[in-house]
Amino acid sequence: MPPEMRPLAAGRSADVFDLGGGRILRRYHNPARSAEGEAKVISWAGAHGVPVPEVFDVAGPDIVMEKVEGPTMLADLARRPWRLFRHAARLACLHQQVHAVPAPDGLRAPFGDGGALLHLDLHPENVLLSPRGAVLIDWEGAGRGPAEADLALCWVVVALSSVPGSSWQQMVGRAGQRLFADAVLRRSGLTVDAAWLAAAARLRLQDPNVQPEEADRIRRMLAKRDQPGQSLKEGR
Repeated sequence: MPPEMRPLAAGRSADVFDLGGGRILRRYHNPARSAEGEAKVISWAGAHGVPVPEVFDVAGPDIVMEKVEGPTMLADLARRPWRLFRHAARLACLHQQVHAVPAPDGLRAPFGDGGALLHLDLHPENVLLSPRGAVLIDWEGAGRGPAEADLALCWVVVALSSVPGSSWQQMVGRAGQRLFADAVLRRSGLTVDAAWLAAAARLRLQDPNVQPEEADRIRRMLAKRDQPGQSLKEGR
């Protein structure tokens, strides 16, 4: 590794290094994997008005991109929880911006037919709050399909992901997660019903990186679907 490359973050599938000069390198863990597809999606979304980092170069498992300064939306929510509804409205708006873009050819379609671009991992941890506004990162799982599917997956990830801390902190945190996730759906302008949530939950369970506690909560939510008179979102 060149001495000027400074590690910034380690993710589930890629690491990020600071190259200096306002640029970063995002490198997949698997050296045989090509980053070209992700780079093309980022550039395509940016060309259609979605706020994304500028892509400078791509080679093999590496993408060289603009370094976006600023905290994640999740970090800002942790520090300033009173901004919950403001950030929920902003996230819903970002979903709308993404879904207004026609999907380029060759993207996966895990939810069936639909011509909209889907991020498929668009939640507060993948939104950077920069001086120029919110910027969407981590496009490696992007696809195509109905906009409702992307919003449903956002709800599942936000509402059911694990919360660190004591039992009391976890209880309060999960209540905040549900409040935020529900607010995003209300602000989206679309109807995301129980069928969409169930489809998103099943897809989420296929992710090998899902923690066992989160998987249990997803399964309990799905089990509620067969109980009459109870909302799917009431599963714990």
